[in-house]
Amino acid sequence: MSVRDPILHSVPIAELRPTQMTVGYREVAAKRKRWREVADKDREAFLGSHMIPVLLGPKKKRYVIDHHHLTRALQEEGVESVFTTVVADLHHLEKDAFWVVADHRAWVHPYDSHGLRRDVGDMPKRIEDLADDPFRSLAGELRRAGGFAKDTTPFSEFLWADFLRRNIKRKDVKDDFSDALNEAMELARSKDAAYLPGWSGPHEG
Repeated sequence: MSVRDPILHSVPIAELRPTQMTVGYREVAAKRKRWREVADKDREAFLGSHMIPVLLGPKKKRYVIDHHHLTRALQEEGVESVFTTVVADLHHLEKDAFWVVADHRAWVHPYDSHGLRRDVGDMPKRIEDLADDPFRSLAGELRRAGGFAKDTTPFSEFLWADFLRRNIKRKDVKDDFSDALNEAMELARSKDAAYLPGWSGPHEG
């Protein structure tokens, strides 16, 4: 038997720890809507095919390293437990060493809703405590609209969010999301965005 075979564990969402400080609340709302569209008889299969990757950290607590938006959405929809799969067992490490390893492996994104790096001690303890970053929502919508391609780079949409944060006023995103998305699309096709993962090239025509 391969030790790499995923093992599913049903874990209460309330016990999961985040490895990032924010989510885009509009993204969460979209995932809540998708969940409500899943028929009751198909929901267990949906959860089984959307298992949450976690690190086993100190005291064997499970730290979510992807699908924070989905996990938050399911929690808000009243789902109490999700399936998780352990990507790395680091429970034997001291807390400081655990966070150093997580940081170097790009398993943690300790940036707040203003894009500022914070101490891992400021990390929310619960999925429900994740703050809103409207620029993360804008980046997600921009990708779905074809502004950039999905990429395997860790936290790629947060990199796009940071780029947009530096070029679009926060007030504009909150006041008129559609207009901000149009502005984001123009920025995404500019050469200024060429360093970002999934960049689709300059707009022509």
